[in-house]
Amino acid sequence: MKATDVLADGFGRIREEVHQVLDGLSEEQLHARLDPAANSIAWLVWHLARVQDVQVAVPAGLEQVWHAQGWDERFGLPLPADSTGYGHGPEEAGKVRATGELLGGYYDAVHEQSLGWLGTLTAAELERVVDRHWDPPVTLGVRLVSILADDLQHVGQAAYVRGLLERR
Repeated sequence: MKATDVLADGFGRIREEVHQVLDGLSEEQLHARLDPAANSIAWLVWHLARVQDVQVAVPAGLEQVWHAQGWDERFGLPLPADSTGYGHGPEEAGKVRATGELLGGYYDAVHEQSLGWLGTLTAAELERVVDRHWDPPVTLGVRLVSILADDLQHVGQAAYVRGLLERR
């Protein structure tokens, strides 16, 4: 099995979990916050999609799906156009409001771009340094694993919140 096949499998698992988390939730459940500073399921899914979108688009030399496919306009969030959720406090996080269909559609579009690009990569390209701000410098392969880890954490958080909401 090639390294890119392993990465593609990991990204596929994120997609499965995103759809499991969103399936059948009401808008009230999507936007519920367990306490005033907690992130909602909508924010968690939007954030993980935005992070993957940005962090894949940059090394791939692609435009973010968020802008290229008009998702920014469809969501119509009262946030800066390039917002990804990094640094969001409770007030900003509360502004991320969307339907499950919109969240799932955006994630699917990001996933499609990510997998399409992953399918073009060679093992040698995974060794390319993409960030020299770290010691050691970050290779493309390490960056992709970081995206996987971050997205899996956030979808796991969303699943946990869903479970708590369903037991209320």
